[in-house]
Amino acid sequence: MNSNLNITNSEYDQMISKNAKKSPIAKNIFFAFVIGGLICTLGQLIFNISLKYVNKDTASTITSISLIFLSAFLTAINLYSRLGKIAGAGSTIPITGFANSIVAPAIEFKSEGFVLGLGSNMFKVAGPVLVYGITSSIILGLIYYFFKFIL
Repeated sequence: MNSNLNITNSEYDQMISKNAKKSPIAKNIFFAFVIGGLICTLGQLIFNISLKYVNKDTASTITSISLIFLSAFLTAINLYSRLGKIAGAGSTIPITGFANSIVAPAIEFKSEGFVLGLGSNMFKVAGPVLVYGITSSIILGLIYYFFKFIL
């Protein structure tokens, strides 16, 4: 029998801290900032170009749709995951990260068919975000609505 199975929590913590790979925090922060900034800059560029031809609301819609499409396309050709490895949190900018979180499971399970594969697994990652995001927005909206009358 292996005696390493009976170690204390502090011994385990020491073993992990001794053997764990150290994260290059400064490098990670730099790439998250730069790549996240580039994604936002691309969005602003799309918005500014669109604004020359359409009104502000339509330009906002065009920007959102363009960023979602680009994120989904890059996920489909397996480039967004590579970008995510470099950018870290910088690639999870809400709209692009959300599109990636829907498309990635859909691609992973497409071999199981449209209903049981793609349809049932598409929202595995994004589903909880949708459920809790929508629920919390409804609750906060109701709180705001009722406090408006009290204050």
